[in-house]
Order: sequence, then structure tokens, then C-alpha cells
Amino acid sequence: MLQSLRIRQVAIVEEASVDFGPGLNVITGETGAGKSVMLGALALVLGDRADKTIIRAGATQCGVDAVFHLDPLASPVHPLLEELGLPPCESGQLVVRRSVSASGAGKVFVNDAPATVQALKQLGDALVDIHGPHDHQSLLSADYQLDILDAFGHTNEPRTAYSRAYERLLELRNERQSLDEGGTDTAQLIDLLKHQVQELDAAELESLDEEALKLEHAACSNAQDILRIGGAVSEALTGAETSALNVMGAVQQQADALRDMLDTAGEWKQEAKRIAVDIKALSDAVDQRLRTVNADPERLQWLDDRLTLLHRLKRKYGNSVADLIAYRDRSRERLAGLEGRGDRIQSLERELEAAATAVRDTGKALGSARRKAAKRLAQSVTESLRDLGFPHSAFFVDVAGAEPRPSGTDTIDFGFAPNAGEPTRPLRAIASSGEISRVMLGVKTVLAAHDRIPVLVFDEVDANVGGETSVAVGTKLMAVAARRQVICITHQPQVAVCGATHLRVRKQVAEGRTHATITPLAGDARVEEIARMLGGRDLTTVTLRHARELLRSARPGF
Repeated sequence: MLQSLRIRQVAIVEEASVDFGPGLNVITGETGAGKSVMLGALALVLGDRADKTIIRAGATQCGVDAVFHLDPLASPVHPLLEELGLPPCESGQLVVRRSVSASGAGKVFVNDAPATVQALKQLGDALVDIHGPHDHQSLLSADYQLDILDAFGHTNEPRTAYSRAYERLLELRNERQSLDEGGTDTAQLIDLLKHQVQELDAAELESLDEEALKLEHAACSNAQDILRIGGAVSEALTGAETSALNVMGAVQQQADALRDMLDTAGEWKQEAKRIAVDIKALSDAVDQRLRTVNADPERLQWLDDRLTLLHRLKRKYGNSVADLIAYRDRSRERLAGLEGRGDRIQSLERELEAAATAVRDTGKALGSARRKAAKRLAQSVTESLRDLGFPHSAFFVDVAGAEPRPSGTDTIDFGFAPNAGEPTRPLRAIASSGEISRVMLGVKTVLAAHDRIPVLVFDEVDANVGGETSVAVGTKLMAVAARRQVICITHQPQVAVCGATHLRVRKQVAEGRTHATITPLAGDARVEEIARMLGGRDLTTVTLRHARELLRSARPGF
């Protein structure tokens, strides 16, 4: 259940904290007092879209905190938290916080851990079901009616099986269509792909090292200069009489002659000897490298041809050897697919037939489950409507066969006969919004017994009804609240008296600013609020007595 809601700087609410109780919670107040603001704040903390215009004028941000108490074992929120990577609840408490800044940015925390709005929306869907004043219009939608029937009948398993079969059928049809669209262009495409694969295969791409080719080409094209200059280097190092090696030999001899006269001469000789070794090693390296220089014109021509081919292929197929290899592999794969097109078409025909059979079979199983659920749903809603002021009404759920579509092979139509002896009419043919509202309440209360959402919120579900019907609505809400927490915004005193917890929203002006306050009511304060709802601002002894009688009749012991 929802334990508490704290609202900060949302619209006309500067700051308010609300504690909710188990069972039926009713919220009352004059039109425009701010009841919808509180509902909007709840929707915000449940993951609804945030709009910075909800921030109270003059504030830089707004925030909403909500605390839920969950069944420590049965609540579906616990595995969902684990799936979302969020901390578990401590002592069964789930704490959700959300803020929105004037810049449009926002923050979400679940059990003090950062979370995304998407995660918050998933949690919100499992925590609270909000039914607004205009939601009854959705009851006229065939798709919404189908969702209601599936929720009531728990047809998740057969509907999932059908959805998978239908998606597979669509995939195969799309593939078949793409093969058909190839037409006469397929042969031309096959020829083109063959040419591309052959051209790239001939280039022997796996053995092609572009950088090595460039280096060898540079050496081969400048071979004469390299050999000439390299030979001069070798000669200067070791070949000439005045070579560096000979000079170092002379240095060693002179240093040796100085050893008896100068104490450091021995070190000079050793250093000259080391330099001579390095010179010889350098000379050997130069000679060895010069021996690898290829001055063969045929080799140079081969390198020219190889680099020219590589540049041409890169212009056509990619920017690197790796790109060329990837392009060739893709072309080879497409070629294999097109060359096997005929075989694939034959295989597809067999797969399409099997997929169509699977759609029919799973659709039939889903339709059977829906027809069984339809009878039970019609009976349950009929009984619920009789509690809502339709003692002789009948609710019908018509399930008819249809061509396969994403939702199944059925069409759904809800029908309603509000009075005995009258024919059943589709809900969309009912003109009275009051009747539609009560039908929606009847459906919702039936579904409430079949889902695991712990909190139901009804926003003015009693609109367009009054008198005895309002009493019936209040009684029905009390019955639903016996199984789960219900929060109801109402303008009807006959509904308000049914609440175990009564909250009043009031708008006041102080220091030139409008403020909305939320106050729990009990005792005389609650009697006065019910009297206001009955007779307006001017309280009289009659309205006060009537209010007290209403409260006592709805809640004995008041």
C-alpha cells in the first residue's frame, strides 16, 4: 500500500505531506482546490512524463517522495527490483524519490539508489493503477477491450505463443517478398558479385602488406642511388686508407705510446678500441643491407603493378586492405544466397506453410481461452453492475473469429443491456457518460480481484452520477478496498462517507500567493466537510445532521 506522499513546489502546493491508510482513502475539496495536483504528483513519482511547467512559480525545482509498504513475500515488485539492479526493500518498505529542475533535468532514486525514469515506470505499473475521469472512453476501444479480457483470463501464455508464431510468419513473408522483388535483376546482380569476388580473390589480399610494399618499392626505385651512397658510407667506415676504422687503429697506437707518460692514456686506448668495434659493426650492417637492395627492373615493375592494383581496389571497395577483405566476404555471402535463391524459395514455401499452421493453431488455442474467459468476465461484470445501480442489467463479451493479426485471430466487442427487456447494444452505442463510467468501474472492480497491483486510484469515477447510484458506487469502492488499498477523488458526499481515511484539499491565498493544503479529517471536521459537499458553504443544522447520518450509515460507530 501507499503509506505516504510528500510533495514540494508542485503547482500550487508549496509543501505537503500526506499519510494514507489501508482500505478506502477518499480525497475531497472544492473544484480547483488542487486535488488533481496531488494526483499528478503521484503520477510523477510513478514514472509519468515530467514537464517543468509543473514547478511552482518562483521555485527552481520540484520533488515528490513516496513510501510504499509491500508484502515481503508475494509482491511482484521484489523480483522486479532485482531485475532492474536496484536495492531490495528493507522491512517491506519501498522508497521512491523524484525531482525535476527548471532546466528540464531530473533525478530518480529508488531505495536511495539512482534509477532511470524507465525503471520507475516499470515499478509504477506494478504498484498503482490510476483510473482518470476520462478513461472510460478507452473502454470503447476494441484493443482495450481485448487487453481487459486477456488480463481477466490470464491468457499470457497462449498470447505469447501466438505472438511468436505470428512474428515468425511475418519474418518469412518479408523474406519471401524480398526474394520476389529481386526479379530479373537477380541475374545481373549475380554476375556483378561474381566479378567482384573474383577480382578481390585474385589480389591475394591476405598476403598483401601495403606498408611493406611501399617500403620495398621506395628502395627498388632508388636502388642505384642507394648502392652508390651506401657504398661510399661503407668505404668511409672501413674500406679506405683514411677510413674511420683505420683512424681508430692509429688512435689506439698513439694512446698506447702515451701510457707511460699520462695516466689516462690507457682509458683513451680502450675507448678508441670500443669505437673501432662499433664502426666495424656499423659497416657490416650497411654492407648486409646493401646486399638486399634489389635493382632488378622486373621486380620494380611487379611492385608498381601491385601498388597500382591496390589503389584501384581501394577506390572501388574500401579504404584499407581490411575493408577489401570484409567487402569480398560480404559479396561472397550475398552471392551464395542469390545462387541458392531457388532452393531458398522452395524451403521458404515449406516454412511459410508450417508457420501459417502454427499461427492458426496458437490462434485457435488463444481464442478458446478467450471464449472461456469471456463467459466468466461477462457474468462477473454483470454482478458488479447490479451493485452499481443496474439491478436488471446484463453485460456481454462477444468473441468472434477474424483474420490473423498481431493480437490474435479474434475480435472483441463488449455489449450492455442496462434494463430488462432491452436488447444488448455495443458499449459505443451508449450515450450516457454516467452509464459508461459505472460500466468502467464495474469492469475495474472485477479486474481488481484478478491482478496483483496493490493500489487502485479512481479520479472522479463517480462523475455524472448521484443519489442512490452514488451510494452504490461508494459501497462498491468499499468492497474493492477490502482486498487492496483504494484512493478515490470524489465530489459525491455519498462516496466520501465510505472512506476509512478522509483527506481534504483546500486552496488558500496568503501574502499574495495561492497555497494548497492537504489535511486529514476526523470527527466534527469530517462532518462539516460532508455537510459542505451536501449543501455548500453555508452550514446549517439540517445539513450537519444529514452529514452525520450519512457517515453513521456508511461507517457504523462514527
